[in-house]
Amino acid sequence: MKEMMKNTGILLAITLIAGLLLGLVYQVTKNPIAEQEAKAKEAACQEVFQDAPSFAMIGVEALPAGWNEEGYAQESVDEVMEAKDASGELLGYVITVTTKEGYGGDIRFSIGVRLDGTVNGISILSIAETAGLGMQAEAVLKPQFADRNVEKFAYTKNGASADNEIDAISGATITTNAVTNGVNAGLYYFQTVLGGGSANE
Repeated sequence: MKEMMKNTGILLAITLIAGLLLGLVYQVTKNPIAEQEAKAKEAACQEVFQDAPSFAMIGVEALPAGWNEEGYAQESVDEVMEAKDASGELLGYVITVTTKEGYGGDIRFSIGVRLDGTVNGISILSIAETAGLGMQAEAVLKPQFADRNVEKFAYTKNGASADNEIDAISGATITTNAVTNGVNAGLYYFQTVLGGGSANE
């Protein structure tokens, strides 16, 4: 009985010490992690809106009616930032989207959209696709969205021949579809919730 109580006491002491150490580590790393996340967010905003010296967070409103019907059930809008010029005038928005359609899990990225609906570009924040295939999204897909003003994108395996077409990554159709749907979801939110323009209006 004494041995069991002794062992229980030892286990309790180890648990308490481990808990205190974990709490200490969390407190020590919390601020640096938050700072790194803020820097990454700022860098992503600057990447997709290079001419905007300042950004202001605005609330994410409820997803519009028709979101699921449009095919965006696997997409979510995580954050919306206003992009402003030096005088505080609104230039457009940085919309952060997560798509759950990736082959290797969620893909999260920011989209810079001007008030007239032009996509400045996208900045991939997190992706875990297959090396040599889906991980080529950064090099292959990302540049194709820049400076396009279309209502909706589509991908093709036969070579893009229109402004709204994106060349698919060879052997990574799932990743291509996920990123394209995510961008389209961001554009749909821009058009329906933020009151943005589009090329077809």
